[in-house]
Amino acid sequence: MDYLKGKGAQINVPNRFAEYVISTESAEGLDEELLIERPRTQVFKETPKKIISTNKSPDIGLSASVNPYQGCEHGCVYCYARNSHEYWGFSAGLDFETKIIVKPEAPKLLEQDFLKPSYKPKTIMLSGNTDCYQPIERKFELTRKLLEVFNKYQHPVGIITKNVLVTRDIDILSELAKNNLVQVIFSITSLDEKLRQKLEPRTASAKKKLIAMEKLAQRNIPVGVMNAPIIPGLNHHEIPDILKNSANAGASFASYTVVRLNGQIGKIFYDWLQKNFPDRVAKVWHQIQDLHGGNVNDTTFGRRIKGDGKISGIISKLFEVSERKYFGEKCFTPLETSHFRRGGAYSLF
Repeated sequence: MDYLKGKGAQINVPNRFAEYVISTESAEGLDEELLIERPRTQVFKETPKKIISTNKSPDIGLSASVNPYQGCEHGCVYCYARNSHEYWGFSAGLDFETKIIVKPEAPKLLEQDFLKPSYKPKTIMLSGNTDCYQPIERKFELTRKLLEVFNKYQHPVGIITKNVLVTRDIDILSELAKNNLVQVIFSITSLDEKLRQKLEPRTASAKKKLIAMEKLAQRNIPVGVMNAPIIPGLNHHEIPDILKNSANAGASFASYTVVRLNGQIGKIFYDWLQKNFPDRVAKVWHQIQDLHGGNVNDTTFGRRIKGDGKISGIISKLFEVSERKYFGEKCFTPLETSHFRRGGAYSLF
């Protein structure tokens, strides 16, 4: 099979939970190149009973999230969320970016939660798993409808995205920002457009994200940058420039994570690395291992996000110096929960 431009993963790895696997291998020598065409995006609709997900991970700043979509067209080859696609019976590889699960009832379910007498407001992240502004959002507009619910109830919401489609909703975001109810974080991996097109082929370019960041900041919508993931040997040297450009565009917050290849992502990333950077496979792979105690996968809290060891120390120091230089005393103000309208009604007092 030829290299699939516009796709991050180049293979479909076996689903770890599947009892049977369809294969095109045979004694006669038939192979995938003869039988598999370029995969097309398919949409599946899901009707969950609840929409707010919670977690107790000390590595994640927010404990609640809403994901209107599962799977992601952006195709980021390193994405930790790929493994979750296996629970739906799909592969973490190409299936993750071509078989997209949509939750049309998400806004309705969110409002039902807000209407419960026992509900206590706390910042909810859009999205904690896959990007709420991935291309399919243009058609379904679930994220916009969710923001309308957040605004109706004056409920705090955080957004992290790799897409400039977020500027479409600047009207609602501006309303939320008036009462300190929203923050938007742009995830920027690289300023090198050639690298970006290989790592995360259907995301917006860094240039477009910086323009979008500036547009939001000009409307007093708090924006930040997540420099992630940092991959030693590929993009670690870009930290100062990413933070400098983000600060100049109006970002008031910066953070980072290092790459970790949990579950099936290790196989997907290694295959991608061989096909795109054959001259530095060993170098990049070994440096990723150095971050995680000799493994590319890591489940240790703290280390799995920032890494540990010599290379982690270099990354941490470079980020620290760059953040101090370009962000100074800038920071995000914690979002408000005191404006929550129980029942969605406006207060007369």
